[in-house]
Amino acid sequence: MTEKIKTLTPQEAFKFLQDHANALLVDVRSNMEYLFVGHPAGAIHIPWIEEPDWTVNPHFVTQVRQAMLGGAGGAAPVVLICRSGVRSLDAGRALVAGGVKDVYNVAEGFEGQLDDKHHRSSVGGWRFHGLPWEQC
Repeated sequence: MTEKIKTLTPQEAFKFLQDHANALLVDVRSNMEYLFVGHPAGAIHIPWIEEPDWTVNPHFVTQVRQAMLGGAGGAAPVVLICRSGVRSLDAGRALVAGGVKDVYNVAEGFEGQLDDKHHRSSVGGWRFHGLPWEQC
C-alpha cells in the first residue's frame, strides 16, 4: 500500500503546494506539537494520534475527506506532514485504504530526524530548510 503514497522532500512539498492551489497540507501531529512546536504556514490540523492516550483518531479519514471539498473523494491532493515522516506515512496508509487516491508524505516531516545530540531541526525537516512556518 505504501507505493500508492508518493514521497516528497520538504522543498518538493512546498513547491507542489505552490503549483497545486487545490492541494491540502494536513499536519497530523498532536495538538501540543502543532501549537507549541510550530507548523507549516497554511497547514490545517487533523491529528492522526492524539494525547493524552496516544490513540489513533477514529475519525481521521472522515475529517480529511470533509476538508477535501465537503467529503468528495479524490477532490484534492493531500500532503501529510508530522514530526519526522513516520506518523504521516501511517496516516497516509489509512487515507489510501479509505479510497483517497492522491496522497503525499513529507519524508523529513516538520522537524526531521534526531542528530547525534538528540536534537531535531538540525539535520532535516520543513523548519530546517527554512520553509514558511508559524507558531502559536
